[in-house]
This record gives sequence, structure tokens and C-alpha cells, in this order.
Amino acid sequence: MPQLTLQNGFMYKRFSFFLLFLLLTSSVSAQKGKIRVMVDSLRIAGNFPGLSVALVAKDNTIISLTSGYNNKEKGTSLRSTDRMLQGSVGKTYVAAIALQLIKEGKISLDEKVSAYLGHYDWYKRIPNAESITIRMIMNHTSGVMRYEFKEQFTKDLTADPAKIWTPEDLLRYILDEKASFAAGEGWEYSDTNYILLGMIMEKVTGMKYYDLLQSRVLQPFQLLNTFPSDSRKLPGLAQGYAGAKNEFGGKDKMIGEDGLFIINPQFEWTGGGVYSTTEDLARWGKQLYEQNVLDSAMLKLMLDNAVPAKLGRDVKYGLGVIVRQTSMGTAYGHSGFFPGYMTEMLYFPDHKMCVAVQINSSDFKTIRGSVLRCLLEIARIVVS
Repeated sequence: MPQLTLQNGFMYKRFSFFLLFLLLTSSVSAQKGKIRVMVDSLRIAGNFPGLSVALVAKDNTIISLTSGYNNKEKGTSLRSTDRMLQGSVGKTYVAAIALQLIKEGKISLDEKVSAYLGHYDWYKRIPNAESITIRMIMNHTSGVMRYEFKEQFTKDLTADPAKIWTPEDLLRYILDEKASFAAGEGWEYSDTNYILLGMIMEKVTGMKYYDLLQSRVLQPFQLLNTFPSDSRKLPGLAQGYAGAKNEFGGKDKMIGEDGLFIINPQFEWTGGGVYSTTEDLARWGKQLYEQNVLDSAMLKLMLDNAVPAKLGRDVKYGLGVIVRQTSMGTAYGHSGFFPGYMTEMLYFPDHKMCVAVQINSSDFKTIRGSVLRCLLEIARIVVS
């Protein structure tokens, strides 16, 4: 009799687990169906060539969906395995590694940048050179303007697509400029800040940034579909459309017939500098904002340093993180632009869910929708 009871109990547990599995599977499938309809609708309404969406739910269920084209001219459909350039979302990796180094005592958040880079002859020609701190370059309150939209830079980038850019090459475009504001007394988004941060990280570790990225982030967290955008040949990259006569290359299609990017994306470096599948990006956001990459103290430091930012109503910027107020609660993440591609990634702590959205266009003359709006519409379906 005891043996029969045990067996019946075992069978009951197995049956219960089976029912639970069916319910979860049914729920995820139904949700995926609704999201698929929304993804197609948003892609058509936004006139995007291709739209890629991925979310990681509270229970780590992953949904990846695409709509539209990898390559319009060839009629190639966009797939979830296709990759896109993340643009400035790449700063989230840079900031995470910097915070690890702060935790290890290799970098001090309120130390002057000059303590690390002041020995270079060019450093004193950086705007606010003697007063900017690590905190200021991480939250964009340094007053050091961005180099990447300087007219001479975009001309030089387009004229010499084979050029390998050094950080010093990039900084030359802002040397001797008047600061946008006194250090710590304003806010202005600037890739230049993160170029300076990348140089500091390499100096204090003796390692190249992409080696730090590989050893501290990509390898330990199994981000197998995230790669440095460090050359003109980027395997698996979807065709990007930037619009004819755009500043970066002057052509609509960013990948030429020879398979090479028409400018060298290597220049972006620690201002972004990675490309990935949308699923890998959503997985990264979930790992980062759930204390798997940083401990609670370092994550708190990242978020508590958020200051008012000129990125929309009630939007703040912390240490490599955009903090938004949404109808689904506070959300953490980042936006990204690179010629031919636009990206949004947000983590919703109230729902323990991360959503990432990417499109393969940055042609503002033809696209009609906001990538951020797409993300929020999809998130609302999931939490409703």
C-alpha cells in the first residue's frame, strides 16, 4: 500500500507539472501570436525595411520575432538570426565594465579625468580638461561636445573608408573648442565622453577594450551573437538604409556590393561599437539590470547618478543608462543610432522583463514611426 501511494503521488506530481507546462506554453504561444500581429502592423505603419523584436520575460521565456526585409532589393526576409548595429546602446557594456573597475578600485568615480590622461600633450586642449571627472563623462555632464557630427569628421570618414581610427584621431575634432557649459553644470549627450572613458579603461587595465568586453561580458554571460563592430566586414549584418546623401557615406545602402560597409564602423569604438542579434541584446539587458553583471551596490550607483537629460519628458541619464518613466513603471536601458540602424532596449523592473527593438533604417525622410514607441507598444501587450 505505501508503495502504491508513493507511485500515485509521483504520477499526480508529473501530471500537475504537465498541466502547468501546457498552460505556460499556451499562454506564451497566445502572447507570441498577438505580438507577431503587432510587429507586422508597426513595421508597415513605420515604413521600416525590417523590424526585429525580442523580449525576455520574468520567467526567462524568450520571444524573438521579425517583420520585413534584411535586404529590400534582393527581397531577403529579415530573420531573428540576422544582426544589426546597436549604436550607442553599446555604451551599456562600456559602463558596466567601468563600474566593475570602480568596484575593484582601479577607477575612482569622482577622480579628475586628468589624473588618468593628463600626461598626454593633447589632453590640456580638451574642453574643461582640468575640471571634468569620471562621473561627468559617464553621465554626460562634462561639457565636452560630440565629435561625430562635426562636418569635417563626417567628410573625412566618407572620403577615406579604409582609414583605421584611433581615439586620438577622433578627439582632434574637438580640441581647443569652447566647452558647451562649465563642467557639471549642464547636460549634453556626447560620444566623446565615452571615448575618453575607453582610453582610461585601457590604461588602468593594460588591456584593449574589446578584450575587456570579451572576457568580462560576452564570454561569461554567453552572448554568443554579440560582436565588435571593428571592421568594414561584419558577418551576418543586415543591410542598413541611411538615405541618399546622408552625412555618413552619402549613399542609401550602407553595405556595398562587395560586402563591405561604405564607411568604417570601427571609428565608433567605446561610443557604441557592437552589433548583435536583437535577442542577444534583450538577454544582455535582463542580465545587466537584474544584478547578474553588477552587484546591488554598483547597480544602485549606476541608477542613482541619473540626472535630468534632454531626451524627453521626465527622462534622466545615469552612468551609461537612460531612465524613463512609462505607463508600465520606471524603465532602464538605452537608445542607439548608427547610420542605417536604430535600436531601443528597455528593462521594466516592475515586470522583470527586457524588450529590445531594432530597425535597419535611419532614413528619417522615409520612416514614419518611433522605435521607442514600437517597444512600448509591444511591452504593453505583454503586461496587459
